[in-house]
Amino acid sequence: MEIVAEGLAFPEGPVVMADGSVIVVELAGGRITRCWNGRTETICAIGGGPNGAAIGPDGALYVCNNGGLDLVKFQNARGAGHEGRVERVDLATGRFDRLYDVCDGIALEAPNDIVFDAEGRMWFTDLGKSHDGIRTASGLFSAAPDGSSITAINRHAMSYNGVGLSPDGAHVYVADTHQARLWRYDRRVEAQRPTWVATAPGPVGFDSLAVTAAGHICVATLYDGGITTITPDGQVSKRDIAGEPYVTNIAFGGADRRDAYITLSQTGRLAKMRWDEPGLELHYNG
Repeated sequence: MEIVAEGLAFPEGPVVMADGSVIVVELAGGRITRCWNGRTETICAIGGGPNGAAIGPDGALYVCNNGGLDLVKFQNARGAGHEGRVERVDLATGRFDRLYDVCDGIALEAPNDIVFDAEGRMWFTDLGKSHDGIRTASGLFSAAPDGSSITAINRHAMSYNGVGLSPDGAHVYVADTHQARLWRYDRRVEAQRPTWVATAPGPVGFDSLAVTAAGHICVATLYDGGITTITPDGQVSKRDIAGEPYVTNIAFGGADRRDAYITLSQTGRLAKMRWDEPGLELHYNG
């Protein structure tokens, strides 16, 4: 395993760019950061708690922002300035604009992860906030990238985190953190009950995910850190990453899409390793 960057403030949301650089969000630092050639560069100080990111159809970076952390209590921050939101970042200038912070008049809590379908529509999860022994609702949403429309697919989830698309685009996969479960949605249906795919064994949690070209779902796995791979029919296997309990994201890149970029968030590192199969090519890239 090669360490691409270190000294990051809880990195998440890796986006592998066409030029070979990797953009990450620094959740505890409120920054968007580019990693390349052994160095890091700040794209913008977006504030709050940037959590997940993806390139949209216009080449901009779209960011799920959970609103920030109370670093003393290590829980979600509340109050003015800590609203959960989805933001658009112009990578050329570093300018960022808020697209969504409500859906149907109900505030978003803590947007977490995001993916774009072939039609240019974003799908994002809302993990919900945890503070002072209280947990708020989680969910799955779909929205237009121009800020014109947002739809709640499910508002009654436990703790939705990672999100990704099947290779044929028919299904949306969602990982539930606290239940360590993978769920599947029909992309063409708005309000629906999801289909259970698999549950990981052991004392683990699920974070972000990426899909391979063959349709396998690779889920970053917490506590007993590693990457859990789940087949569409629910078979489960795991690759351990020793010494890192907060393995939070995986993204594929390289000429053959077999370079797996993995965020090791507790130790503030972005790592790279060769994967045994190519990742699914995303619809948009920078």
